[in-house]
Amino acid sequence: MDGFSQTAVAVFFLSLRFVPVFSFSPPFTLLRVPALIRVLLGVALALWMVESYPELTRDRVADASLFSLGAGEALMGVVMAISLQWAFAAIFMIGRSLDIQAGFGLALLADPTTQSQIPLIGTIMAYGGAMIFFAVGGAGDLLAIFVESVLRVPLGEANIFINPAPLIAFISTAFIIAVGLVGLVMLVLFLIDLTVAFLSRTLPQMNVLLIGFQVKTLAILATLPLALSLSLAAYLRLIRGALQTTVGLIPG
Repeated sequence: MDGFSQTAVAVFFLSLRFVPVFSFSPPFTLLRVPALIRVLLGVALALWMVESYPELTRDRVADASLFSLGAGEALMGVVMAISLQWAFAAIFMIGRSLDIQAGFGLALLADPTTQSQIPLIGTIMAYGGAMIFFAVGGAGDLLAIFVESVLRVPLGEANIFINPAPLIAFISTAFIIAVGLVGLVMLVLFLIDLTVAFLSRTLPQMNVLLIGFQVKTLAILATLPLALSLSLAAYLRLIRGALQTTVGLIPG
């Protein structure tokens, strides 16, 4: 295998490690960028890594089994993408819970990027998280994680023995942090529900359910901007937790 062929093969298989992050993980999936562009970004990053670390990438292709090489790199791609996916999944789930609690359960938005329906409040929260991710240099941190993954796990050395402990610990805290993002709003909606429940017992002739929806809509509009403006620390903790979990999942 000549030098060009080795480079091409190394770039292809190494891109399996990076492309899943850009193609399937928020905040990149929230950007209105065609999927092909995100794939090419992963391929370009793989080419840069191959040229920067040839002894850890290109030089290991000749003696490696292509099947095991592809399976190992695809597994690494899933491992590196799962933490960010889980962090934003927690945000979407809490947003969906607020939608149901506020009476917006049927108000779903069509996402042209993922061709799916997403919750109304969850979308606002997710875009806030994406904005903070890029504002605090999350993209640079992710690039450093990519470099660290190549240094720890050179091309062809990835295996299925991944320590799941960091991911389990992150799962147990991600949803708690996500609740903290809008805890104020959830408390206000709970108090409104409690008030409506008392009214329905004392004034059964009133359509308190309809009144409750209107009051909760006004409460959402009043408290959600305040809650999001006060949730910067929770956003940062969630994003840093996802990135640190990604580092912890990398063997080595």
